[in-house]
Amino acid sequence: MSHATPPPFLRDNRLDALRGLAMVWMTVFHFSFDLQHYGFFRADFYGDPFWTWQRSCIVSLFLLCAGMGQAVALAQGQGWPRFWRRWGQVAGCALLVSLGSWFMFPRSFISFGVLHGMALMLILLRWGLPRLGQGALLGLALGCLLLPVFVQHPFFDTRWTNWVGLVTHKPVTEDYVPVLPWLGLMLAGAALARWLLPRLGAPRPSGPLRRGLALLGRWSLSYYMVHQPVLIGGLMLWQATMRG
Repeated sequence: MSHATPPPFLRDNRLDALRGLAMVWMTVFHFSFDLQHYGFFRADFYGDPFWTWQRSCIVSLFLLCAGMGQAVALAQGQGWPRFWRRWGQVAGCALLVSLGSWFMFPRSFISFGVLHGMALMLILLRWGLPRLGQGALLGLALGCLLLPVFVQHPFFDTRWTNWVGLVTHKPVTEDYVPVLPWLGLMLAGAALARWLLPRLGAPRPSGPLRRGLALLGRWSLSYYMVHQPVLIGGLMLWQATMRG
């Protein structure tokens, strides 16, 4: 049997819908940030727990979905060539994010944000999943989550080393998703998918809301790259109209 057409029970849109939900949440968060940036209202996105916790939850949901997606891809028999094609898209978009943020925020541009982190962590996950049992996967996930709590060193505070995550203070950047502790969320997502896959029943018919979220989730990378330029462009046009 060819691996190009995965079994139907792996093709339901629940994971895509969950990723789509994360995209909607992210859009609301980023639009709020843009409104604050252009002076439409005041908020502390760097210190107010209302905003910082939202960011953490959104990133966590993204990485859980990414880990689950890798487990599903391996269960479907996805080969390395297809993996590298998708990885190249993620890595290329990460580079574009760095360049774009450098123009907008030269003092706090994104050198290792969510796409940079995903590009590296996807390789680690893809290599490790076939070699790790469920217990080892969960233990490693827990270790990744806890290690930065107990181990920090100034060596990791530079832009060249802070990607590891063992920093003594958070770097000045608009987005920061280091390998530690965030790899733990991706590993946890893979473990969750391994546990769920044998227990999933046949997919039920989806309503329009879930179908819409699933469509958004399937195009998550493209949407991620265009949503901020569209939001910022719209706000700049609105601001110019108000001044005119």
